[in-house]
Amino acid sequence: MTFDEEKIRRALVKSWSGDTAIQWSEDRPFDGQCNVTAAVVFELFGGDILKTPWNERTDHYYNRIGGKRYDLTDAQFDEPIIYADTLSSVEDASVGFTTAEYTTLKAALLENLGGTS
Repeated sequence: MTFDEEKIRRALVKSWSGDTAIQWSEDRPFDGQCNVTAAVVFELFGGDILKTPWNERTDHYYNRIGGKRYDLTDAQFDEPIIYADTLSSVEDASVGFTTAEYTTLKAALLENLGGTS
């Protein structure tokens, strides 16, 4: 499957739900989705998982594919992000999601991308 940022963004909006992150709402579907989204995108498209400290307790996760940063959940922030681009891992990101959330997002994303893997 080829990474197409706009196509992935559209599919993610349809794929995120309360079953993929408890912070989800209809008005802000991207809230709380960074960890699980970064992990699923990494599995499907490769590259790296990166993180940036967001506050004293929270890191923000996103991807680097083909040498370019892709923050597919950046709309959740009301202020600009100063990216640290610290190399991370699925194991690190998975602290913020459950296996059920991951499985649900992956299945929904694949369906909304046309069922290809």
